[in-house]
Amino acid sequence: MKAIAIDDEPIALDVLRSLAAKVPFVELQACFNDAFQALEYLQRETVDVLFVDINMPDISGLEFVSSLSKKPLVIFTTAYAEHAVTGFELDAVDYLLKPFSLARFVKACNKAQEQLQLRTQTAAPPVKDFLFLKIGTEQVKVRFEEILYLEAAGNYVTFVLTGKRLLTRLTMQEVLELLPREQFTRVHRSFVVANDKIDKVERHQLGIGSASVPVGASYVAQLQLMGTKPR
Repeated sequence: MKAIAIDDEPIALDVLRSLAAKVPFVELQACFNDAFQALEYLQRETVDVLFVDINMPDISGLEFVSSLSKKPLVIFTTAYAEHAVTGFELDAVDYLLKPFSLARFVKACNKAQEQLQLRTQTAAPPVKDFLFLKIGTEQVKVRFEEILYLEAAGNYVTFVLTGKRLLTRLTMQEVLELLPREQFTRVHRSFVVANDKIDKVERHQLGIGSASVPVGASYVAQLQLMGTKPR
């Protein structure tokens, strides 16, 4: 975790440097005894965790954190226990009462790491790489990487995969809503192709393996958006 520390007492910053150096997953990148210098740093750099003293001249740690529009995880450090409630109201990860031990410091860092992992999981959900198709009475799992192209006929769509074909009762529009747009392109009223499976591009058709897929005149622009220009 990338961290910075703010405290108007140089000795307090020395203690934080010493403790952080003993925690393998904490990288204390910078220390500041001036909160406004720290603010400039936060505007330039990405920081995961902020260790900040509460009682400082000019602006308190509580006021400083409240002023941030984009907050890193916050661990307050102070010699005064009465500020703890206000600190937690600002969604602080932890509140370290000076003087604190290495064990207590590590506990706070562990809590910050857990919250950072939760933030990361929430911000970047796992990418779905498959769908389930109803084939008869069964639900069949189809990975996007298996699909060569799709062919529609009325309210049915045939999924042409490597080595097999699957017919499902869906309209082309319903299928398009299930597929990732960046991986598939509609090239004809009745055909959608997997972009990475195109082997050959001609004026009126595409080659995908041994198959030929027609290209509708109104869909040529879609191929150009893909960076593929029919000859």
